[in-house]
Amino acid sequence: MDFQIREAISANMKGHSPSDIRGVVEDAIQRGEEHLLPGLGVFFEKWWKIADDTKKNAVLNELSTAFK
Repeated sequence: MDFQIREAISANMKGHSPSDIRGVVEDAIQRGEEHLLPGLGVFFEKWWKIADDTKKNAVLNELSTAFK
């Protein structure tokens, strides 16, 4: 993924409320368009960098369940 995408998404989302971010995520998932996947990846990357090991393990368990 190109760093320009990361920077553009980060700049675009700066200052958004949790409700705003939820709307963006749900809209991207509902649309199901492949070109939106890198943006969701940036969201996950941002979260991963600030999450502690407990939160990371919890989401990894959830993802493992979702992919069964």
